[in-house]
Amino acid sequence: MNDALQSPLTDSTATTTTRWSVGGLLLEALAARDFAGMSDCFEPAATMRALLPPGLTECQGATQIVENIRSWFGGAEEFEVLDGTVGEIGGRLHVAWRLRLRPTPWGDDAWHVIEQQAYLRAGERIDAIDLLCSGFQPEGDPRPPKAEQ
Repeated sequence: MNDALQSPLTDSTATTTTRWSVGGLLLEALAARDFAGMSDCFEPAATMRALLPPGLTECQGATQIVENIRSWFGGAEEFEVLDGTVGEIGGRLHVAWRLRLRPTPWGDDAWHVIEQQAYLRAGERIDAIDLLCSGFQPEGDPRPPKAEQ
């Protein structure tokens, strides 16, 4: 087979593997709450746009991104990963996680569940992350659904 025809396929496979690898490393760092390791997943000048229940949060640089994530999960005394996934949609890497933890960052000692969906622009490292967050939801919330008006 002609090397010129083989190289693009090989390069594409290597790029996909690298992209998926950094997504897996991010998920592993989160599961271990290894924030130093998480920092290594990001380019120094990476950006994050996070849609959180209070509104949009934007971060510039790996340090600020990781500090935001640490503020959400670093203080939990009990922390479990319920689900995690790495995939791809179009040209973006998709990483998602569902966590169970207590206490929350504001000190509520009840168990809470949180899910986040992240879409990454990445090569060997992540240079942009767009994140959507469910917010901290009380586990087994007994509140009935709101009646339609």
